[in-house]
Amino acid sequence: MVIHWWQVIFYCFCLVAFIQIFYYLFFFSRLALYKSKIKNITQTHPVSVIICARDEAANLTKNLPGALVQKYSTTHEIIVVNDNSFDESKYILEAFQRTFKQLQIVELKQEARFIPGKKFPLSVGIKTAKHEIVLLTDADCVAASEHWVAKMQEAYRENTEIVLGYGANNKKKGFLNKLIRWETFHTALQYLSYAVAGMAYMGVGRNLSYKKSVFFRHKGFSSHNHVASGDDDLFINMAATKSNTQIMIDKDSFTLSEPPKTWNEWMKQKQRHYTTSRYYKAVHKFLLGLYAASHWVFYPLFIASMLFFSWKLALLIFGVRLLIQFFIFYNTMSKLGE
Repeated sequence: MVIHWWQVIFYCFCLVAFIQIFYYLFFFSRLALYKSKIKNITQTHPVSVIICARDEAANLTKNLPGALVQKYSTTHEIIVVNDNSFDESKYILEAFQRTFKQLQIVELKQEARFIPGKKFPLSVGIKTAKHEIVLLTDADCVAASEHWVAKMQEAYRENTEIVLGYGANNKKKGFLNKLIRWETFHTALQYLSYAVAGMAYMGVGRNLSYKKSVFFRHKGFSSHNHVASGDDDLFINMAATKSNTQIMIDKDSFTLSEPPKTWNEWMKQKQRHYTTSRYYKAVHKFLLGLYAASHWVFYPLFIASMLFFSWKLALLIFGVRLLIQFFIFYNTMSKLGE
């Protein structure tokens, strides 16, 4: 039996379409159809919110009040690690502290040698925290609601050590903003779906919670201190298990941040993120790489199948994949407010 080259193209197209449909149905449908489990016993936990800031005076002035005015009846504290700032951050924080007694200020006046990024200040903040549960965000982020702390801690169950949240971008005019928000959504679709499937591989430092015990059990960031980024995704990739990780996607649990305003800023941000993915576990690199590769070849194979094999069969497969994709994206975007 002779197999012609145009048949090979069509078979490859079918294989790639099947791979994508598998991801949509096996992984992403879990998030699209996700409903948080109802707790039998309602319990609140003391929480330490930790924010690292370096020369973030403007962002602290604008965003810190969102953390300070949280409606949370249980004991909590807001820790801001002022990391060697040269601007007015110190005085702005002291002014806030006179009004909000739950604000704790940690002043860092010395750089940590050979530990780039914010891993050292974040480690100091976690060690300073009085409570077992820590909730992390960035100085350029603001809580989407005054129930952010309450909703994020609500996800903790008996065996939970890690809670992954969603960090959205503010909606602005322009194509770049839409592209950045799409990329943020698509990243969240993957890491939240994998977490629901018991294969959590990353979280985002804009909205992430875990217990101090899991942080110290894994010796903090020591295994990847040499990498500038990764205080969020590399730690979760190392510490998350099938049973110790939950997600929280209630809209009151989101944080909002200002997206990059120029293409150059966005590309620099993406480059920082890509430097950490090579340190992921092999199974995660394989699954993420296969999914990404399938997108690179899907449309060229679709067009080639239309031209050289059968446009009817190619359109049929494309249509089935499109309907499944639309269902997944529409439901997930609705859940994430996008």
